[in-house]
Amino acid sequence: MLEVTFFRDETDRVSGFSARGHADYEQHGKDIVCAAVSAVLQAAHLGLSSYAKAKVSAEQAPGELRLAWPKRESDRESVRAIIATAELAVEAIARRFPKNVRLKCIRARRVPGGKTPRRVTLLADRRRNHDV
Repeated sequence: MLEVTFFRDETDRVSGFSARGHADYEQHGKDIVCAAVSAVLQAAHLGLSSYAKAKVSAEQAPGELRLAWPKRESDRESVRAIIATAELAVEAIARRFPKNVRLKCIRARRVPGGKTPRRVTLLADRRRNHDV
């Protein structure tokens, strides 16, 4: 299964995402579900880096992609638009292929004492306001 996680900060802004695994819809190299998610996330990476000129930290390996950016980048309208579009696209793919793609959100929340616990929710199971 391909698992895509969007990380949200305490202000509910996306601060990064990761994807790992394979969709296993079809054999490796012919998997249209994996290719669709990969294309969306690679396009988001390209849009953030080239169009929005955001300072993006990326780690990539076979079957794995992880992107993160500083909080100040999450406040920019162009960054929010690119990420919201990617999130919506992956969510639509996950809804259509639930046995192959799992979409999660890890949200940090502030609590007294300065600790930041993380709450994990499946995006398909929650209603949310869009950043844009």
